[in-house]
Amino acid sequence: MAAAQVGPLYSRRMVSRIETHEHVWVCWLCEGIEDVSRVCDLSVGGLFLSTSVPRKLGARAKIDFLVPEGQIRAEAVVQHQVPNGGLGLKFTAITDQDCPHLIALINRIGTPPTPPRAN
Repeated sequence: MAAAQVGPLYSRRMVSRIETHEHVWVCWLCEGIEDVSRVCDLSVGGLFLSTSVPRKLGARAKIDFLVPEGQIRAEAVVQHQVPNGGLGLKFTAITDQDCPHLIALINRIGTPPTPPRAN
């Protein structure tokens, strides 16, 4: 009999993240290594991206989102690591010009799709 794992009923995050059911990708640079990864979840405070290449906790990263909302560039720091799973990154800087695009992206992925109307 398998036991289900139950996570904590609390979160240390100030802002909860939204799962990116759609394809959201980023180009990013960390510790001199460039990569392209899928974003698993996102908030105004950070993101979790899928990668099998580990990075050191505290390492700085530069992120460029590949999304239709427009240019979104951010700087972040590695906060969490799941071996062969991905990295949790906390945003440390985003430009005033790019922030509205990030909000638009979060709004788009956080809004459930509307079903087609029957005539």
